[in-house]
Amino acid sequence: MAPPTLQPVDPANNGTPVPPPAARTTTSVPPSARAATLPELVARHAELTPTALAVVDGDTTLTYGRLLLAGHALAARLRDHDVVRGDRVALLTTRSSRTVVAQLGLWLAGAVCVPVDPAQPRPRTEAMITDAEVTLTVGDAKLLEAARLPGPVLALPEEPLTSGRPLDESDPDSPAFIMFTSGSTGRPKGVAVPHRAIAELVTAPDYVTLTGRDRVLFHSPMTFDASTFEVWVALANGAAVVVCTEQRPSLEDLARHVERHGVTVAFFTTALFHQLAARRSRVFAQLRSVVVGGEAMATPQAREVLTAFPWLELVNGYGPTETTTFATAHRVTEQDCEAPIPIGRPIAGATAHVLDVDGRPVADGDRGELWIGGSRLAHGYTGLPELTAERFVEHPAAGRLYRTGDIVSRRTDGILVFHGRDDDQVKVRGFRIEPAEVEHALRELPDVDDAAVTVDGAGTPEASLVAFVVAAPGLVVSGGALRERLTGVLPAHLVPDAVTVLERLPLTPAGKVDRRALTARARTADNRPAEAPAPAMTPLEQAVADVWSRELGSEVTRADAEFLALGGHSLLALAVTDDLREELGVELSLADFFAAPTVAAQAELVERALLAAHSDLHPETSEHSDVH
Repeated sequence: MAPPTLQPVDPANNGTPVPPPAARTTTSVPPSARAATLPELVARHAELTPTALAVVDGDTTLTYGRLLLAGHALAARLRDHDVVRGDRVALLTTRSSRTVVAQLGLWLAGAVCVPVDPAQPRPRTEAMITDAEVTLTVGDAKLLEAARLPGPVLALPEEPLTSGRPLDESDPDSPAFIMFTSGSTGRPKGVAVPHRAIAELVTAPDYVTLTGRDRVLFHSPMTFDASTFEVWVALANGAAVVVCTEQRPSLEDLARHVERHGVTVAFFTTALFHQLAARRSRVFAQLRSVVVGGEAMATPQAREVLTAFPWLELVNGYGPTETTTFATAHRVTEQDCEAPIPIGRPIAGATAHVLDVDGRPVADGDRGELWIGGSRLAHGYTGLPELTAERFVEHPAAGRLYRTGDIVSRRTDGILVFHGRDDDQVKVRGFRIEPAEVEHALRELPDVDDAAVTVDGAGTPEASLVAFVVAAPGLVVSGGALRERLTGVLPAHLVPDAVTVLERLPLTPAGKVDRRALTARARTADNRPAEAPAPAMTPLEQAVADVWSRELGSEVTRADAEFLALGGHSLLALAVTDDLREELGVELSLADFFAAPTVAAQAELVERALLAAHSDLHPETSEHSDVH
């Protein structure tokens, strides 16, 4: 994206600068959040209410006093391992109370936290560690052993330590996190987010109602910036973090967790919100406030939820990682459900400007690019000064602004409406994706000559990533096989739902890849290798295949068909496991589901679960089953 000329002047007024429209925030940043670090926020509550509940992790709980002690103890251990202020430390854990303690301990030691997804391929993790200049990796002992990452490592204790000298080397302007997002160069890019920005986001927020009596659900991956909101909006306000112990929770898992632990506030990606609204709407009966973000919210689901649960505070949140999770927000009403639901006004600490290609403000109602300013901007991209200068621009009339690349308009009442992107970047199931990163990974495969990636159903909850490739000269390749190889290179959210092999990529008259033509192409059967006619399926296999067919939108005819190769993904898996529970009376976890990738393997799981349930109901039968 070329930088604008940035000359917003008014010739009729002696060439004086024309400032962008004033930021329209609902409140200013609360004094308690200004120049604050995240450890300071925890320490305040530990001093005022040391016995108040801070973290709930299954049957394990931590009070504010114990959480702070555990953080200091870990910080002391990190100092003993030569961690000093400014060091980048990777954090490799599954979601648990240890995750919260580890983040706090890292910051008390003055370190920068670099969250790492245990499920992503090792090459990607190594690239992130290299780019972030990580000096130490801390995490769960088993994960560290399995990962075999370069450099020194430190295993977190199973139980939080509570003895260690008090230490706080954190600084408001230093980075708290380096969060990695998809990169157009083929490598993820690390966004350095300072303590001050997160403190302003979470302290006495003006976009969601929160009190010290609330319980906030922590279920997002640690590498997803929504987890910053889930954990620290609770701890900054004296509320409790409720950790979802299932690492890949089903819809039923989420509903049970909310009910069991009395969760009152939650964030859901838009796609997950739609799934819950359609299949587990009872979850909203327990909740008081729900923040939704990631894609455009569908009006039918929003209307249904608000009609059934009129007390619910439903907030549509918007913001890239570079603006610290959320930059604007809108409390949704039933009246909003008559048109595309807006992304609202800037929240405290943020400003929003709708500008043309030259950096000039556009009139209300006209479309322009959304530029975000204020005190909650990230420092920039780690090790990428040119990209930082391109995206974080010093505007002559409005100061430092982040160019989002999103096209919006501002209504006369000051509310912003989202209209799409001005580049190739896409959102799929809440994740921001640069197609160029996926294309780069495909071109790196030795039997691929060229590749293009686009989105089928862009802007909808059903959006899916679709890849088109041209085989290297003289080679015959299978789209399904290429997709399988990508799973060893890219994290799950970047692996295309379908890979189609073409003789050549369509081009526009200007010689560029015609992505519109690719999007219009129907998916082909090339996602699976040519095979012999399918043998007949057993009744149980057919029942599983019928569920798959309904959710995938195409008939599944083979017992050896693989869910991912047919375009399945994690959200569709939630729907399939839910259907299996309703229709066959069997509850499969998502971990079990993906460990049994074919119809036949899942039918075996279902059969074993049914036999186990029968044995539990009729133990006398199971005791003598070997006789027959």
